[in-house]
Amino acid sequence: MLSLYRIIKFSLQDIFRNIWLTIVTITILLLALFSINMLATVRLISDNAVAAVKEKIDISVYIKPDTIESEIIALKNKIAASPKVREVIYTSKQSAIDSFRAKYENDATVLAALKELGRNPLSPSLTVLPKNFDESNLVINDLKMLDSNIIESRDFSDNSAILEKINSITKRVNEVGLIIILVFVLTSLLVVYNAIRVAIYTHRQEIEIMRLVGASDFFIYMPYMFSALVYSLLSVIIIIFVFYPFLTLLQPYLETFFMGYNVNILSYFVDNFFLIFGAEFLVVLFINVVASLFAVRKYSRV
Repeated sequence: MLSLYRIIKFSLQDIFRNIWLTIVTITILLLALFSINMLATVRLISDNAVAAVKEKIDISVYIKPDTIESEIIALKNKIAASPKVREVIYTSKQSAIDSFRAKYENDATVLAALKELGRNPLSPSLTVLPKNFDESNLVINDLKMLDSNIIESRDFSDNSAILEKINSITKRVNEVGLIIILVFVLTSLLVVYNAIRVAIYTHRQEIEIMRLVGASDFFIYMPYMFSALVYSLLSVIIIIFVFYPFLTLLQPYLETFFMGYNVNILSYFVDNFFLIFGAEFLVVLFINVVASLFAVRKYSRV
């Protein structure tokens, strides 16, 4: 217990004696952690964006206006029987015109043209939702081969280009983020290494005396290992108090952008709190310990 007390005492004394080095070290670690969390946030947002686009992927089959409803329902059930189809939504002529009027309720020109026409110009339709986006082309091929005299036209809009752009942007962001993280990790190693080297230099006489009285390597090394623990713990605690308010400010903008979708970044970080910040603490601790070991090993040889 006495040895543990002395180790902690020497470590804390060193931290407060070199307070500016301590501040710089923790600041570098904070920047590294913030960049990592920002990269995770961007990746999460991009994943939600891709999921949102995939949910909008549908294939429309337009039915001839004079088709009786029983024939449309029979065709709907036939398409829905495919294992590649998640759902088939039937939109009647009346539902189609009601949606059209609601969409253009503020456009007097369109409504006037519709009134002038005097009839419902829209056709009933079936909206086919694939089970898997990757199988969309297979579903389209099945619908192309579908032989039915009540089908007026088919709309096979290709949304894959949008997803490819999103995935390309995400990949580029991840690459840039990875470079930034590596820069901060290397900078953190150098800063911690130099901070401990300066600390050891200022205590070189104390270390020499400890060597002369028979102090073990463990007793010499441990104060700096404890300092590494303190740096890691403080940096993670501070980033928690900094990053959560940032997410709180960001969340309303995401809800507006992804209106109609459950995109909650704040909830994700809360639900995975121990996994995310526990892993970050272990990584930062590893960086600090490695830097400390190299510094102590080189500059404690007396």
